[in-house]
Amino acid sequence: MIYKAIVFLPLIGFLIAGLFGRSIGAKASEYVTSGLMVIVAILSWIVFFNVAMAHGEGHEVIKVEVMRWIQSGGIDIEWAFRIDTLTAVMFVVVNTVSTLVHIYSIGYMHHDPHRPRFFAYLSLFTFAMLMLVTADNLAQMFFGWEGVGLASYLLIGFWYKKPSASAAAMKAFIVNRVGDFGFLLGIAGIFMLFGSINFETIFATAASYLPAEGAAEGGEAIANIFGLELTRYGALTIVCLLLFMGAMGKSAQFLLHTWLPDAMEGPTPVSALIHAATMVTAGVFLVARMSPLFELSPDALLFVTIIGAITAFFAATVGLVQNDIKRVIAYSTCSQLGYMFVALGVGAYGAAIFHLFTHAFFKALLFLGAGSVIHAVDGEQDMRYMGGLRKHIPVTFWMMTIGTLALTGVGIPGTMLGFAGFFSKDVIIESAYASHSAASGFAFTLLVIAALFTSFYSWRLAFLTFFGKPRASADVMHHVHESPQVMLVPLYILGIGAVAAGFLFEGYFFGHEYAEFWKGALFTLPGNEILEEFHHVPLLVKWSPFIAMALGFVTAWYFYIKSPETPRRLAESQKVLYEFLLNKWYFDEIYDFLFVRSAKALGRFLWKKGDIGVIDTYGPNGVAARVVDVTRSVVRLQSGYLYHYAFAMLIGVAALVTWMMLGSSM
Repeated sequence: MIYKAIVFLPLIGFLIAGLFGRSIGAKASEYVTSGLMVIVAILSWIVFFNVAMAHGEGHEVIKVEVMRWIQSGGIDIEWAFRIDTLTAVMFVVVNTVSTLVHIYSIGYMHHDPHRPRFFAYLSLFTFAMLMLVTADNLAQMFFGWEGVGLASYLLIGFWYKKPSASAAAMKAFIVNRVGDFGFLLGIAGIFMLFGSINFETIFATAASYLPAEGAAEGGEAIANIFGLELTRYGALTIVCLLLFMGAMGKSAQFLLHTWLPDAMEGPTPVSALIHAATMVTAGVFLVARMSPLFELSPDALLFVTIIGAITAFFAATVGLVQNDIKRVIAYSTCSQLGYMFVALGVGAYGAAIFHLFTHAFFKALLFLGAGSVIHAVDGEQDMRYMGGLRKHIPVTFWMMTIGTLALTGVGIPGTMLGFAGFFSKDVIIESAYASHSAASGFAFTLLVIAALFTSFYSWRLAFLTFFGKPRASADVMHHVHESPQVMLVPLYILGIGAVAAGFLFEGYFFGHEYAEFWKGALFTLPGNEILEEFHHVPLLVKWSPFIAMALGFVTAWYFYIKSPETPRRLAESQKVLYEFLLNKWYFDEIYDFLFVRSAKALGRFLWKKGDIGVIDTYGPNGVAARVVDVTRSVVRLQSGYLYHYAFAMLIGVAALVTWMMLGSSM
């Protein structure tokens, strides 16, 4: 019963606020949806301690049947909840952050007349994500997958009268459809290979796809997929790559990342929900859930590693020069997701989910803290027009400082002293170095550079926003004020997570309690020794994240505190590079040229040649047009003059008499 309550209470909140919001009023909608989410969050932590933290040996999967969906031919799909440690972790992440976002939104959105609709969308988003993480089969996962996409479209475009918000919502929806197409093909491929899309069946038979001893690519066994005769290994690799294509879209990985920064057009609480705990983590969850397949395809894992490393580096470079406070944090999210995928790619699945776990706390803290800043400065988001705010909003300042310390991974290597990001991010960097992947050195190098850039742009944000002289107008500074407690309490709770989540849970996610904690929810082959090997990397590797973090901090301090004119001079002297980064490597412009303009041109051509030239001339529209032409000609005979009608009758009578006379003579 507890599992059904966790999943369906947000749905009930959505229905109440969505159907009866206008009747019961905004306040009631806020309290009902937020109250239900508080219950869900408490139940999620109970499940986490009962399922994940309970000691026991062997695999432990709880299956809760809801109803049968489809039974046709070889497809047998039932709606059931798969509850294991991975699900329990996602329960905590999704529902804790969603609850705090609900509560925070009571203060942040108090001026908006459409609050019932907003809170309904938040609850719908949460329900869809819970459907995804509890899925017992790929059809149910895809249902939640698409539900999250729909809810994100509604939330990003919540202020639909704002053109940029509508465009951003459409962009997120379309870009995600590209990835979702790959995911759907991957599901079809799995059904062709395994004859089922149920996880239990897929995972139980996946071992047969192991390469035979001494044979490459699965020995002589042949598999047919999409009409191609392949080795089993080749077929499995294609399926994994298609699944990862879906993950790339949802988790905004390189090439399918362009929607994520534009999603900042939605209200700030939406940014926290999407970027910290729900939609963007869906791709990471997918690869982790399908680890029994990915672990059998080193080539697919290699591709995951490379894309993750490039994403971490790319997003960090763009974040260096952004001026919108929310966009800086957005690119930080994109970069941190790259770290998670590198961990997945090198087989350190526990490290990936650990970073997902800690990231939820400090990234939600940063986004909600940014919302508090924006709330204080009357909606301004450009950091160039802030400055000197730490004395006016001290609570927000300290909460965002904690989030920054966690994001940059402040801590002392070899000790248990550090913020949450120190424990989860550092272990990914060490695992990348220790792995036997062909991309090991490549990934390690890019991750360390990304750590340096992360530290720089994070402290740049802090210094531009809270230090120096105020750059806002005197009128704005006069009205700067701290946020109400309903917005600050969620920051306190997230701050605790940003400080303590790392050292409290490190041993469980990726340490000595690993096996008892995960209980088989994550699969690794016997030859995967990454759990042991990352402990034995050189000392310089262990200290490299700390060195990168320190260099980034010192550089940011020099640029924006010691010598504030230096950034401007550097940007002017390196204008090409600065414009390249400021314009996000020109991906939007490239995609606009390759896809948007060409699609519009094709549409105009088909409209002119096909619609007007063919359909409107010879098709149904053409026939209708000819009927209209004949009707217009007939209408002209109706002149309204009596003598015209008498003359017409006379002509008719004469014609009739003539026909009769000629007919009789013949």
